[in-house]
Amino acid sequence: MVTASRPDRIIADPQKFRVQVGPSAIDGQGAFADEAIPAKRKIGEIRGEFIDVALARQRAREAERSTGRIFMIAISDKRAVDATHSVDALRFVNHSCAPNVVLKVQQGRIAFYALRDIASGEELTARYGTTHHAGRLLCRCGATQCLGRL
Repeated sequence: MVTASRPDRIIADPQKFRVQVGPSAIDGQGAFADEAIPAKRKIGEIRGEFIDVALARQRAREAERSTGRIFMIAISDKRAVDATHSVDALRFVNHSCAPNVVLKVQQGRIAFYALRDIASGEELTARYGTTHHAGRLLCRCGATQCLGRL
């Protein structure tokens, strides 16, 4: 798919598979495969505003107090992406201790890849890794091998 941002410029759509947002049994809204996704394939990307990590931490604290929803992803020890205003459905990928996708940062871009075959309608989940919660947030992924906290 391609989208035209200006008549003289065409930008490739970073989404490779259809993903829909809907209510999640894990937490709030989730991202769901809208078609079957084969293992090891790139699903798509999350875009957003590039900011420094200090500002990302400040915005995360503010968002946690106001909405409880944080859409920040560190891409290095100095930079982060604020996807709060992104239209990319993949920003709603919830955490799971038994994920079906992996998040990879490549040249400053945030991409998701399928770890296994994913059925249409299945919620997309990733292991968040280190978060600002520092083990204080209860995990609600429901996986049999759930670690219990984020």
